Amino acid sequence: MVDMINVFQPSLGEQELAAVREVFESNWVGRGERANEFEAGFARHIGVGREHVTSVNSCTEATFIAMELAGVGPGSEVVLPTVSFVGAGNAIASRGAQPVFCDVDPRTLNPTVADVEAVLTPRTKAVLILHYGGYPGEVAQIAQLCRDRGILLIEDAAIAIASRVDGRPCGTFGDMGVWSFDHGKIVVTVDGGMLYVRDPELAARAPKLAYFGLEQKSGYDQALRARTRWWDFEISSFSRRSVTNDVLTAIGNVQLSRLPEFIERRREIARRYDSGLAGLDGLLCPPPLPAGHESSYYMYWVQFEGGIRDEIARDLYERGIYTTFRYPLLHKVAAYGSGALLPNAEAAADRTLLLPMHQALSDADVERTIEAVRECVSERLGGAGGVKLAVADRRAG
Repeated sequence: MVDMINVFQPSLGEQELAAVREVFESNWVGRGERANEFEAGFARHIGVGREHVTSVNSCTEATFIAMELAGVGPGSEVVLPTVSFVGAGNAIASRGAQPVFCDVDPRTLNPTVADVEAVLTPRTKAVLILHYGGYPGEVAQIAQLCRDRGILLIEDAAIAIASRVDGRPCGTFGDMGVWSFDHGKIVVTVDGGMLYVRDPELAARAPKLAYFGLEQKSGYDQALRARTRWWDFEISSFSRRSVTNDVLTAIGNVQLSRLPEFIERRREIARRYDSGLAGLDGLLCPPPLPAGHESSYYMYWVQFEGGIRDEIARDLYERGIYTTFRYPLLHKVAAYGSGALLPNAEAAADRTLLLPMHQALSDADVERTIEAVRECVSERLGGAGGVKLAVADRRAG
């Protein structure tokens, strides 16, 4: 049987094992020195002060905390693209607020300023945008819209760890940003997330919300000098335990140091896909990046005409190539109670497919995928007269 080429896959090796071994040998596997180092390193990566970031056990948990910090609750609305992760919708609905879904650009699958503005109401408390596939999208313009309207902007940068606009990292345009380090992301800690909060007072609350809402009365040395018990505490909120630990963040420290090589390899794979699939009737590659935009290349998506997307996915699977579509449209989820009509997103969801994209792909894997896609499209459209499309220009950089 032909080995399956995965759509997402981590790159873990001896460096990560050595880092975990050091943690085991230290006999301290909970949150400690490595977690602090990971937070400091990530803060440097996105160009903010260490006090503005908090590491947690998942990106979804970071989003839940962001909603609490934003004061989202019953009677308020949060706008988000329907092409988004279910964790984002759950974080809003769990607060008793209403998720309000907006449409997206049919080619980038990112919301435009017009898409967001079309669904704003006096009840809009925040906007929560996703950077689809690592493409920044119109984040700068949406951030300006939110500032003008006095609305909080939260960026779901889970898959945009190295995405930038004019040198500014995605996740820092808004009031808060969240990132993911789960097993399928670019930087992997197995499970984990990061929360950025711009406002200093809210940023100081974030670590407490991530650990039961605990307020320590004093440190050990201070307690001894004051002749009080150092184990006493108060609670500022009824929060959960969302912290990460030194085992996972030791892996993250190594992964973060390898991020530049990961991104360079992903960029090269995207170029190979662009070149190898160019000119194929019935298929569109991702659109070019605008000037000043940098992608994390987390996803590589293609779009098919002729209603053949599902058939192509099955054909590729039979050839040992795993594909998928992300993300299923949230306005179609009955639990959210949305009756929105979002034609661009619905059209995109019916014709978009994610090809394998991760830094562990070999050149042979990429060429095998390209050849298989070309064969499958030709076979599916060959008897239908061949759907003719103008193929998008190759992407910048």
